Amino acid sequence: MAATEAAAPLSGVGLAATPEAAPAGWTAITASVEGAAANLGKGFGHKGGAFLCVSGGAEAAPGPVVTDVLVLSERSPQPPGYTRAPEFPELRPGLSRKKRLYVKLSPPAAAATAVFALQLSSRSKALPHHMKIGEVGNFAIWCKKGPVVRAPAEGQPLSAGLKQLSLSDQSARGGVRRGPEHEALADSSIYGLSAMDGVPFALHPRFQSKLRSSSTGSLADLSVKSLAYIEREYDYGFVVERTAAARLPPGVC
Repeated sequence: MAATEAAAPLSGVGLAATPEAAPAGWTAITASVEGAAANLGKGFGHKGGAFLCVSGGAEAAPGPVVTDVLVLSERSPQPPGYTRAPEFPELRPGLSRKKRLYVKLSPPAAAATAVFALQLSSRSKALPHHMKIGEVGNFAIWCKKGPVVRAPAEGQPLSAGLKQLSLSDQSARGGVRRGPEHEALADSSIYGLSAMDGVPFALHPRFQSKLRSSSTGSLADLSVKSLAYIEREYDYGFVVERTAAARLPPGVC
């Protein structure tokens, strides 16, 4: 089968002598994008065959991810930070190989980008949105990279008071008078809440001492006057002003 892009980064890249030799959890790439049989055996020194195989994806267990893949000649030194790709079954160490496959693995937390797919094509074909990593025989090997999406860190647990808060609770509206349009939205949105709803009132300790030292007797003597009482007490008919205005000559007015 041709490789398809995984929903999660690859966790391994290797070589299998046959598609059936790929271990459980690994998928062999048996065809190029053009549909040709993707046997890379001669290029990697295998007499019978060699098929690229990959592991990983959404169902893979948590672990390192593939961040880069290289195809180098057997005379090139092994790059720092890279490991030889596993082979199934493992070939004899002294066997000559024209090409060697190297893989770089990194923890997901330390990886900005990773390899999500490998593709094979003819050497003359270009694959959009893919990066060419080398050529083996009549094939070009391409990889597709993407950003590593990390799961958000778990936040602090909510307090019991916040868990019990309900937007539909009439008491949480704080007695604020609202129009009909706000009352219609209060049960299903945050319009029914103010910034001070649910915040208990408490006097700062600095002012509590002043309150205790003040005269409580004078506070007890205070009386509350109604609006009608105030209007009667301070009623003023402007009689003097009207009388004075009536005595003025007509030209002055």
